[in-house]
Formats: sequence, structure tokens, C-alpha cells
Amino acid sequence: MMDNNARLIAFYRGEGHDHKGRLLEEIWSLSPFWLEHTHDYIQWLFPIPEAGRFNGFAPLLTPTVKTAFEGSDIMRQHQQRSLEVMLDFFGLTREENGIVAQPTLAMPTHIWLKAGGHNHLRISRIIRSLVLCHQPDLARAFQQAVMEIGIKQGVVSDTSIQFWREAIPCT
Repeated sequence: MMDNNARLIAFYRGEGHDHKGRLLEEIWSLSPFWLEHTHDYIQWLFPIPEAGRFNGFAPLLTPTVKTAFEGSDIMRQHQQRSLEVMLDFFGLTREENGIVAQPTLAMPTHIWLKAGGHNHLRISRIIRSLVLCHQPDLARAFQQAVMEIGIKQGVVSDTSIQFWREAIPCT
């Protein structure tokens, strides 16, 4: 059996599967309904160093995995594709100058615009993982978009905004 580092690196290279046997490309093709109601994939798409409270199977972002992301264009490109999947889920899209709202973004269909909920935790994880996986510019663009759009078009709490702000450590 592979250890945490080997499993996560293989998964992100597109050569291995998660704890449920899903390949990265399979997760990318799943429906928004599945993405909303399934809670055990986000830890694979956006690993962080800390274990989650609910999912003991989740891989951890160790120094070895961080180094692999740093040295692998493929792994960073795959994480960018994972971000694009989640942006679409959140009603956002990537443009040259950053991340913007899709024309269809609306509170009734995009739950993250409502106060609280697990999607706010997912957003914090995504921002943090992007920074730690050597994609700080993307992390900042996503952070800025969710904070601005969440305030302008949603009912995002000050607490969530603070978590999103703190997901990128000051340097």
C-alpha cells in the first residue's frame, strides 16, 4: 500500500486514484449536484497540511508533496483544472485579469453566496491549498473574487471573509 505522499502525488499526476477509487479526471467531470452533496473529494483536489475533523482518509499536504507540486508543471496544471471545476461550481470563471462572476451567478442557485455553510470552508481550503502548492497568484485572484463578489452579490458573513483573508499568510 502506498503512503500518503505517494498516493497524493500519483493522484495529482493523474496516475492514481483517491480513497474511493476515483481518478482526478473523473472528479472533474462530475455534476454540480454531486460536487455539492459529496464531501470527500475536496481534500484530494486541494490538500492542506492539517487533518480534517470529519474525513480521516484525507491525504495531507506534507513537505514532500509541496516539493512535488513545486517541481511539477503537470501537478500545478491539474490543480488549476481542479480550480476551474470549482469556479464553475461557484458560478465564477477565470479571465486574463482575474476571476469574475458568470452572468448566471445568483444566490438561489449558488449556495456559497448564502451565509455560512460548508462551501465557505471549501473556499478557505482552496485558497490555502493554492498558496501552499506554489500557486500564490491564483490563490490571491480567487481570494479577491470570493471576497468582493460574496459581499456584493451575496450574504457572506464577516467571519467567512476573515477566514478567507487569513487563508493567505502575510509574508
